[in-house]
Amino acid sequence: MGVAVKKEVLISAPSTRPVFKGIQKLSLLDYPEKMATIVFVGGCNFRCPFCYNAELVLNSPELPSVPESGILEYLENRREWLDGVVITGGEPTMYPELPDFLQKVKRIGLEIKLDTNGSNPGMLGELMREGLVDYVALDVKAPLREEKYGEVAGVPNMARLVERSAKLLLSSQIEYELRTTVVPTLLEENDVLEIAERIKGAKRYYLQQFKRATTHLDERFSKIEPYPLEFLRDLQKKVSSYFKICKVRGG
Repeated sequence: MGVAVKKEVLISAPSTRPVFKGIQKLSLLDYPEKMATIVFVGGCNFRCPFCYNAELVLNSPELPSVPESGILEYLENRREWLDGVVITGGEPTMYPELPDFLQKVKRIGLEIKLDTNGSNPGMLGELMREGLVDYVALDVKAPLREEKYGEVAGVPNMARLVERSAKLLLSSQIEYELRTTVVPTLLEENDVLEIAERIKGAKRYYLQQFKRATTHLDERFSKIEPYPLEFLRDLQKKVSSYFKICKVRGG
C-alpha cells in the first residue's frame, strides 16, 4: 500500500508555550521503574499514516486544553507519591518554551521522561545539556533514508534530523531508548535490519507491535493486521547483538 508524502505540513507549534491536551494521572508502564504522570501536548510535525492519535495531531486547536497551572498544581500535590513525569504528544519539542515548563517540573523534584520523534535535535541537545530530561524515548520510524523515512513519517526531509537526535543519545550518559513500531505494508524485515545496523551500539532498542485501532491518520491502517509476535521475536534475535538491551513490545 503506497502512502503519499504530504508537502504541506505543520512545521511549527501553534504557540511558543506547550499546549496541553490531556493528562493521565498515574502510569506504572510508561516510565521504566517509575510511578509517573503523563501529560500530552497537542500538535505534531509528522503525519505518520498509522498514528492512532489523529485528533491530537490534526485537530488539536479544537480539543479542550489543560492549563499548565493545573498540571503543576497536581504534580506539586502528588510529589510524595510520584517519581516522574512523561511528556508526550503530539511532539513536545515543537514548542520553543518547553524548557521553561520542564524547569518548573524539576523544581517540584520530579524526574522527566521525554517522548519524541527526533525531528528537533537542537531542542533535544539543549534539554540534555541543561539537565531537563532524565530519560528519552526516541522513535526511529524507518530506515534513515529520506525517501523511505518520508513515506513512513508522512513528511519529507526528516531522516537526517532523526539520525542527529539518535547520535546525541548514543554519545551521551543519559538514560534512553530507541524504538521502532513495525507496521505491516510500511516496514519489512530488511527495513528493520537496516535500522538496527544504523543505530547499533544503542543502550536499548525496542521493536513495537503495530496496534490496530478504530481510527488512524490514514483510515486504511484500521484494517491492517499486526505482524505476529513470532515475527518480531525472530527479528529481535537477529539484531539483539547490536544492543545492550533489545526486546519486543506488544501483545
